[in-house]
Amino acid sequence: MNQATEGLRHAEHVMGTVFSFDIRDRPTRDIRDALAEAVTWLHHVDAVFSPYRPDSDISRLARGDTGLSDCPPEVADVLALCDDATAVTDGWFSHHASGRLDPCGLVKGWATERASHILYDAGAHNTCVNGGGDLQLRGEASPGTPWRVGIAHPWHPGRLLRVVSGRDLAVATSGTAERGHHILDPGTGLPAAGPASVTVTGRHLTQVDAYATALFAMGAEAARSWTEDHDGYETLLLTSAGDVWQSGHFPAVPGTPS
Repeated sequence: MNQATEGLRHAEHVMGTVFSFDIRDRPTRDIRDALAEAVTWLHHVDAVFSPYRPDSDISRLARGDTGLSDCPPEVADVLALCDDATAVTDGWFSHHASGRLDPCGLVKGWATERASHILYDAGAHNTCVNGGGDLQLRGEASPGTPWRVGIAHPWHPGRLLRVVSGRDLAVATSGTAERGHHILDPGTGLPAAGPASVTVTGRHLTQVDAYATALFAMGAEAARSWTEDHDGYETLLLTSAGDVWQSGHFPAVPGTPS
């Protein structure tokens, strides 16, 4: 693990992507130990929840080779959170969209948020945990300065669609730029014909990640209506026609790309 001039930074390849940790607090022994614990946690989540590993608990549960009561307790916790997200999004979030059990649309955000909690409990109160582009931000980037993160433009590599700024903020983006048409329409089981990208912000990445997936699946117009009906969440949309819409309190830095 590499120590920055102040704080700690670390990148970990796990869950089929890269998780990065940017810790702006003084790196005490407790914080170093917590960073190691957070990394171990992410590998545990991969072993339990990866649908690409036939020996994972979620794969065995999906095949009927084991029962829920025989799985680690976090499996029941995650499935309950998935049920909640399904209810809040009127079924547009689904952990059965492919026809088999797959909670990946929530697990990465949940795992990232839990890793952030591990750091916080050890005294790291100013951190950015980035799980493959979905972020849980805590505290500040430096005293008096909120975090600033760029939202990549899906059609123009190296160009930003917006810059988001905030403290204690979760940011998740869903779209086709990185992984192609991987988000399914729960009603048909086919790839969703969503907008080019959807970014959702809120306080907790567990929910924000799931809602970004759901809003992509439901499409731009329904995503606008959903956002306006749900306090605490803000949305940025890039439609397939190239139009940009953001909700009234989306935390974009004024003057950033439009």
